[in-house]
Amino acid sequence: MRISYNWLKQFIKIDLPSEETSALLTDLGLEVEVVEKYESLKGGLKGVIVGEVKSCEKHPDADRLKVTTVDLGEGNIVQIVCGAPNVATGQKVPVATIGTKLYDKEGNEFEIKKGKIRGQESHGMICAEDELGIGNNHDGIMVLDNSLKIGTPLAEVLNIENDEIFEIGLTPNRADAMSHYGVARDLRAGLIQKGKNIELITPSVSSFKVDKRILKIDIDVKDSKLAPRYCGVTISGVDVKESPEWLQNRLKAIGLTPKNNIVDVTNYILHDLGQPLHAFDASKIHGKIIVKTVETGTKFTTLDDVERILDKDDVMICDEKGPLCMAGVFGGKNSGVTETSTNIFLESAYFNPVSIRKTAKRHGLSTDASFRFERGIDPTLTEYALKRAALLIQEVAGGEITSDIIDVYPKKLEDFTVFLNYEKAFRLIGQELPKETIKRILASLDIKVNSSSDAGLGLTIPAYRVDVQREVDVIEEILRVYGYNNINFTKKLNATVAKAGRTEDYKIQNVVASQLNALGFHEMMANSLTTAEYVKLSDSLKEENNVAMLNPLSSDLSVMRQSLLFSGLEAVSYNINRKNGDIKLFEFGKSYKKILSGYSEKKHLALFATGNSYQESWALPQTNGSFFFFKAYVVSILERLGFNKLVHTSVNQDVFAEGVALAYGKDTLVELGTVKKSILKHFDIKQEVLYAEFNWDLVIKLISNKIKFQDIPKYPEVRRDLALLLDESISYEQLLKIAQQTEKSLLKDVNLFDVYEGTNLPEGKKSYALSFILQDTTKTLTDTQIDKIMSKLKQNYETELGASLR
Repeated sequence: MRISYNWLKQFIKIDLPSEETSALLTDLGLEVEVVEKYESLKGGLKGVIVGEVKSCEKHPDADRLKVTTVDLGEGNIVQIVCGAPNVATGQKVPVATIGTKLYDKEGNEFEIKKGKIRGQESHGMICAEDELGIGNNHDGIMVLDNSLKIGTPLAEVLNIENDEIFEIGLTPNRADAMSHYGVARDLRAGLIQKGKNIELITPSVSSFKVDKRILKIDIDVKDSKLAPRYCGVTISGVDVKESPEWLQNRLKAIGLTPKNNIVDVTNYILHDLGQPLHAFDASKIHGKIIVKTVETGTKFTTLDDVERILDKDDVMICDEKGPLCMAGVFGGKNSGVTETSTNIFLESAYFNPVSIRKTAKRHGLSTDASFRFERGIDPTLTEYALKRAALLIQEVAGGEITSDIIDVYPKKLEDFTVFLNYEKAFRLIGQELPKETIKRILASLDIKVNSSSDAGLGLTIPAYRVDVQREVDVIEEILRVYGYNNINFTKKLNATVAKAGRTEDYKIQNVVASQLNALGFHEMMANSLTTAEYVKLSDSLKEENNVAMLNPLSSDLSVMRQSLLFSGLEAVSYNINRKNGDIKLFEFGKSYKKILSGYSEKKHLALFATGNSYQESWALPQTNGSFFFFKAYVVSILERLGFNKLVHTSVNQDVFAEGVALAYGKDTLVELGTVKKSILKHFDIKQEVLYAEFNWDLVIKLISNKIKFQDIPKYPEVRRDLALLLDESISYEQLLKIAQQTEKSLLKDVNLFDVYEGTNLPEGKKSYALSFILQDTTKTLTDTQIDKIMSKLKQNYETELGASLR
């Protein structure tokens, strides 16, 4: 946001250097990023003054040159050689003194120096219009009004604007400071805190009056929630032309291009008071002004000559024939003021901020008006700004006020009420401030004290401070005006050692992340906002569970994600498309769902793997990552966290072509498998992708905070193997379960180390080779004990599964 220092001084009379003012504004939270010089004419005519020609004689050695003596004031008379044919004695002329820097048409600088022309000394230059850059005339020197005082800087005579512009990095919450008046209001509060009681000057509108009541345009607001306040007035007999120089300079200083005097006044008031206005050609309004929404699909051409398709939620300014303007966003092509306009209808309104923001985003428009409306403007300024604009239009374009102001304001927007607790304020500020200082700061911010007690203050916050609605907001206001740099702090450093459990989320997360990184995984972070279309890829996800954004940036970022899968597949697809097809990724993130009782937010750990298991090397064969390799990664994480006795169950999500769920007791910790090809096709992925989704909240909940210790066994373990011939339908899980039930104390581990299916086996059979680890922690096992256990295992396999030894 650009703020003119000269413009600012119209509201607050200060003579501080711009460096001090910018420092104070920055301390107040209006960070000045840069201060720029602005000159309406390059160079600002510095060094050019009014002089009087005292004598003018022909140059002795040049027919076309004249030798003049010029009085520059205060007895300073100099000789200047001039070649202009119209120079004469007694003229008041612009004189560029020695050292003055002027600029040619291309902007190149040249300096006026003392010199000799054909043997005659010349101490300056009498200038023509084009030499000064204020015109194109070079027929002769510029002759000034004879009443001007000798020695007066020409910049003062020609009203050359020399200004300093503050570029303020305004935070979105500070809607109240989006104008020169708003910045002046904050600056005044800061100066009061520094002991300088300066008055805030508000331009008077007392001269506003209705000249004739000959052009009344009625206003009909259909929904006061969308347009809580709407004012309008007509002005007749205006002369639409170029704005006066002062108005053009004001707009140019802040980077705006002047259009015509009517439009320029509306832009001036926008940046002056922060109240957007719009001027309509009254002759193009049929009947009355109607503020309403229109049907979806209605076509409307805006000022930029673009035809737009309106939505049923767009607030429009209409007449009895149709739309004229997109309320608070953009004007219409066929209703604006042109050079032929003579009668205008001037609008000043307060529109619903959410509605304006949605319309602006929906149509991809961002204007100075929508920028302010969507953040919330001051509803109390609506009529005042209209009167001020009407008076300015009369000043620069003539005309008469031809109607009373119509102010549609059915329900006044109330100020906010807050109770400020002193104790809480001192605790948050970190220092006890004098109560009178607090009251003085609040008064300087237009915050009224309704009641006062030893405990605190009952306050009324003006409606324009949309960012100050809570007690903590008031405390922040007090602190920023008091000055963050003025808060004392002790030289003693106090530190507290926090006692935290071993199983806090961030600690476990770091352990797992380190392990995954060691396994070749890279951590990713995806946007929690995604497209609503992804839920259609899975029957497990429901459209009604989408958490939709009120003001989405785009359709691709319109809802919160219900699953981490799709954002991960976006990353996988992105990498594959850039020739990085061997990928291992993991993400700690949240999923969001809308449920009957409100909203559900769950944390997950997602793993993705695709392509080759290892980096290409001469020592290793290229092998694609397999489901079992991937499962080993998942199991290693769970075992690292102490989940050793895992149960295999079926998956619930339908995103897997094949998969398995790992449970601990009755609680499912993770689901993993290969992603369906139909889903991969949506992301243009042609290779297999393995995906695992941990219920991280449940993992953290089930992790034991107790550390368990046990002695290292003193006695050796024993291994025995069995090669079993089994039916094809029998799973390893059945074998494991029977083994664990057969021997519960001495059997420590069971491992499947060979599987064979093929020739030399009966049809419908397969061969499993199992190893069994036996150990007694109190003594060495004997052959008799071992043979007894193995015999029992063999018998149970034969009885329950029909197995036979090979």
